Amino acid sequence: MTAGVLAIDAGQTGIKVRLGGHDILFPGIRTAEPLLPQLAAVAHGAVEKTGIPASIIAAGVSGLTTREADAAALLSRIDDAAVHEVLLAHDSTTSFLGALADGRGAVVAAGGGVVTLAVGRDSVARVDGWGYLMGDAGSGYWIGREALEAVMREYDGRGPATRLTDVARERWPDLAQAYISLQSAEDRVSIIASFAEPVARLASDGDAVSQRITVRAGGELAHSVETALRRVRTDDAERFSVCAIGGVFRSAQLREAFRSHLAASELDVALVEPLGHGIDGAVALAGLAPAHPLAAAVSVARA
Repeated sequence: MTAGVLAIDAGQTGIKVRLGGHDILFPGIRTAEPLLPQLAAVAHGAVEKTGIPASIIAAGVSGLTTREADAAALLSRIDDAAVHEVLLAHDSTTSFLGALADGRGAVVAAGGGVVTLAVGRDSVARVDGWGYLMGDAGSGYWIGREALEAVMREYDGRGPATRLTDVARERWPDLAQAYISLQSAEDRVSIIASFAEPVARLASDGDAVSQRITVRAGGELAHSVETALRRVRTDDAERFSVCAIGGVFRSAQLREAFRSHLAASELDVALVEPLGHGIDGAVALAGLAPAHPLAAAVSVARA
């Protein structure tokens, strides 16, 4: 059921919208501002750009909180007589639907942050996604933070040499002042996460410190998947599909570490490629059966 569906895949780096066969990209969520007015503005903007009326709004939103997950409030803000239904969910839900459709298994989405969602026969389990201060183990931020700590350990004489130090010096020639510069930077989270790319590159080039960070990251991501699947498993012989998406998995060594950790588990899992993307999952929200385990995680409002 896609006719009349305005699907929204909202993240901090960009908001993807699909309506009537048109894909449109809007600027990302401004986290310092209220969310629902931004989503309403995107919905109006998509209708204006395409000239196509929408009867259903289905949105998956990065970092959606319980307080913000209010489909009725969003329906009221959109205030369009043509719209008769609004569905609002965390983007872990739409990532799962995009990657595995109505299958059983787990999807781990790892970029700057990370969240894992598992769906079993009759239950759902979310693991991590708790942000860079309290979680996101194995994410780009986590990898970058580990890299910078390794650099400063070498600088102090507390740790082994690493080529990551040269990368850090390109940004901060005086490493003794790096922490001051970083702490005062408004974009410090993205700066730290940006070090994930050189970790991946240097790991493939043989830097031992980068390789250890990469293997640990793959292990953390696999551990989150295993934990989530154990929470939804109802039968020891149950077989699950696992899908790993996001920029962190572009690292061949990290992906191999992730795969090997899963292979060593007692769980029966198959690592599969995603069927689609988050925007496809947002479209799928409109057709999600009420009996599906994920339906309970979706806020729904009807006019």
